[in-house]
Amino acid sequence: MEYLRAFLCGGILCAIGQILIDKTRLTPARILSGYVVAGVILQAAGVYGPIADWGGAGAAVPLTGFGANLAKGVARAVGESGWLGAFTGAFTAAAAGIGAAVLFGLLAALIFRPGEKR
Repeated sequence: MEYLRAFLCGGILCAIGQILIDKTRLTPARILSGYVVAGVILQAAGVYGPIADWGGAGAAVPLTGFGANLAKGVARAVGESGWLGAFTGAFTAAAAGIGAAVLFGLLAALIFRPGEKR
């Protein structure tokens, strides 16, 4: 049942993105940025937690999960460091994910020899 809920949650998020691509003039980059901002807003409003509890990886893996992670990191850092945490919390919360993306991007570039298409 957990897999089904993750599939449904992730599928709904993807379907919303596809509808936005098909029915609006928004670029994919703006939609992806909007998903991050939506994750921050939903986390700040206390709505994202129950969604993530229900949807599991279907809610945590997409960019909304990244935005919620940033919001959690900022809230934690503000509680520990005061207003300075508003500037540092997002970096510490997302450091592992960003570091992994850079590492895997570097490995892919080394293995597959990126270049211009002809």
